[in-house]
Amino acid sequence: MGAGIYALIGVASAYSGNSLWFAFVLAALIAAFTGLSYAELSSVFKSDSSEYEYSKNAFNRTIAVIIGIFVILTGIFTIATVSIGFSNYLNALFGAPIFLSAVALIFALSLVNLKGIKLSTEIMIVATFLEIIGLLIVIFLGIKYWGNVDLLSFDFGFQGILQAAALIFFAYMGFESLVKLEEETKNPQKTIPKALIISIIISSVLYIFTAISAISMMGYEQLSQSKAPLADAVSVSLGKYAFIVLAVISLFATLSTVLGSMVATSRITYGLAKEKAIPKSLCRVSEKTQTPWLAIIVISLFAIVFLFFENIALIANLTNISTFITFAFVNASALILRYRIDPKKFKFRINFLNIGRFSIISLLGLLTSLLMLVYAVINIASA
Repeated sequence: MGAGIYALIGVASAYSGNSLWFAFVLAALIAAFTGLSYAELSSVFKSDSSEYEYSKNAFNRTIAVIIGIFVILTGIFTIATVSIGFSNYLNALFGAPIFLSAVALIFALSLVNLKGIKLSTEIMIVATFLEIIGLLIVIFLGIKYWGNVDLLSFDFGFQGILQAAALIFFAYMGFESLVKLEEETKNPQKTIPKALIISIIISSVLYIFTAISAISMMGYEQLSQSKAPLADAVSVSLGKYAFIVLAVISLFATLSTVLGSMVATSRITYGLAKEKAIPKSLCRVSEKTQTPWLAIIVISLFAIVFLFFENIALIANLTNISTFITFAFVNASALILRYRIDPKKFKFRINFLNIGRFSIISLLGLLTSLLMLVYAVINIASA
């Protein structure tokens, strides 16, 4: 689950109009194609520096280093984007200053990350549980409003849908973070592919129905103007108290995503440093907590720098650009490595839509990632 739906559903509706749900369907398909490529590759390679490892074996070390840096940038942008989303909800509740709230959140969660993976995981599990409850509240409160708007209106044409999908894909990000925790997972080559697939299915269903309910309750005109979109949506049905409940849940949802991004990004930074692809000092580990303490501090400082942009849509689109470049190379790596690795070594394999060793699914993942990359650039250019 990603907090992007709490932070960006309103902004995305400005691109798509009342057909926002269709943008979530497209984003879900793209996530599924790429998720299956990740699942296949993660069943062969066991490393925190996952995308780096895939690209190095499929292409060469230079390209792998570049992709590794893009992955780190994606994590940094994600932390900054969702921290602003957290601060928007905090501001709506208490009038707290947005920039200072975001800085305080990053600082606090850095301390949690430094404390160790167990505490971080426990917090993320609780926060994700609350996040799911929040989405279910929106879905069920919105059911009685279904039919109030034309969900097939395509207010801004199919290009608007594609622009919304390129932005809202941010909400799907997170499944790929699972592969960065292989060294901290039991039986990772079987567990992680299953976790990837299950997470994409559950999040896709919840996101699509949440989009339908939110649009039905408010319409895209109102939703696109809201800084606390899902909280405003439920207030239409139950008033002020429902707004407060959803806003508090939204704080936990955004907090969880920031923490998850910190954990994953610090681990791939550690993995790349261990491979000497970036300064080796970044793989320093605390003897007491076994966490990559220097990587955590450096990532947090860079995330704070990007808070100065203050434009959540801009930083989200920057995140998506680096994500889609990374995903394109992951899918390309999956295509190439099928011919270089003995099929028997894959503990998980996409066993449908294949032509010999060639995977149509990975090809679709590559093409759709490139398509979304174009529209993420268009979003920034039109901002």
